[in-house]
Amino acid sequence: MIAKLLIANRGEIACRIIRTARAMGIATVAVYSDADARALHVRQADEAVHIGPSPAAESYLVGEKIIAAAKQTGAEAIHPGYGFLSENAGFAQAVIDAGLIWVGPKPSSIEAMGLKDAAKTLMMEAGVPVTPGYLGADQSAERLKKEADAIGYPVLIKAVAGGGGKGMRLVERAGDFTDALESARGEARTAFGNADVLIEKFVEKPRHIEVQVFGDGEGDAVHLGERDCSLQRRHQKVWEEANSPALNVEQRMKIGEICADAMRKMKYRGAGTIEFLYENGAFYFIEMNTRLQVEHPITEAITGIDLVHEQIRVAAGAGLSVSQKDVTFSGHAIECRINAENPRTFAPSPGRISYYHPPGGLGVRVDSGVYQGYSIPPHYDSLIGKLIVHGRNRVECMMRLRRCLDEFVVDGIDSTIPLFRDLVDNQDIANGMYDIHWLEKYLSSDDAG
Repeated sequence: MIAKLLIANRGEIACRIIRTARAMGIATVAVYSDADARALHVRQADEAVHIGPSPAAESYLVGEKIIAAAKQTGAEAIHPGYGFLSENAGFAQAVIDAGLIWVGPKPSSIEAMGLKDAAKTLMMEAGVPVTPGYLGADQSAERLKKEADAIGYPVLIKAVAGGGGKGMRLVERAGDFTDALESARGEARTAFGNADVLIEKFVEKPRHIEVQVFGDGEGDAVHLGERDCSLQRRHQKVWEEANSPALNVEQRMKIGEICADAMRKMKYRGAGTIEFLYENGAFYFIEMNTRLQVEHPITEAITGIDLVHEQIRVAAGAGLSVSQKDVTFSGHAIECRINAENPRTFAPSPGRISYYHPPGGLGVRVDSGVYQGYSIPPHYDSLIGKLIVHGRNRVECMMRLRRCLDEFVVDGIDSTIPLFRDLVDNQDIANGMYDIHWLEKYLSSDDAG
């Protein structure tokens, strides 16, 4: 087993990985920028190495500095967390080439899933249901328009190297296609250095369902159920649930087994998430994330399986600790992403936290990288922490969540806690009746607080 692990990340995810590593008897190394000199993950790790100025491009995104820090401290392995370099196949390969253990999927898997068109083709070949569309090599405007006309409007234009909604355009009428294509390509070229796009049928009122998978890299894989991530703002997840209120047990197990079987065929290694749009009983593949997800704690809550523990085991060559027959689902879990943002305008609110009191009690977990007196830096994402609540059923979970939101105090800066207080009392949310457009419509309505 690994004796010393370097975490190539910051904030709450670095703290979360440190906790599991400690429980496994593994020493930890943190890396930090100028802005994070007093960060919690730096305090919690056994060692910490300064890797550069505050901007991520000069510190957390410089793979050479991170590998050098691992060599300097004698760390045997590197865990990338999520974001930053977690889905960078070149960095993963550099870690391996340096003689270190990469706690993540094979670089070839990261590369294969990094482009939406290639990923869709691979998943289709593996038997995963996909959205009707065009992902061919002919990128001429004429061919793309012809394919869109054949699919039928509305359609989505999506950057093949995209993410976070960049390079994506909804086209509702044939006459709007050419302008939308030019706009999507321009944004994709700027954001990703790749102007290629794919065309997909637009699913009008879908839910966003993702399936957690785990493989040993040798042909064995399991699924750990699904998460419903439909409450989104500008394609960014805000509130996640496990299991989904929209699926029954038969649907859950069927799509889970399809995904696990695909991972077996691919000999996938480590944690991964296969994401779908879901509407009227049909699943449509969107993309695969070859890393740990921000919302992984709700899967841990309903399965009792520590995903970081599994990642480290698999990376060390010990294989999975569970088979599919060992995986059971208990109760319901919800995660709210508490951000340092204005709850109405969502403007970032960096600054000093003058008072901090997270909730506690049965079935409550807060994954955070902050403390009272800590200053949220303006250089990174605005996540204060994740409130994860588990109950024996969804009703109990919602009641516990309501209590936790009333108990959660973050003073000195704005936070999104008031938004979640409104959502937990909304009847649509209580009934589980929402899709990926629901939150945007709610925020623009008079009902938003």
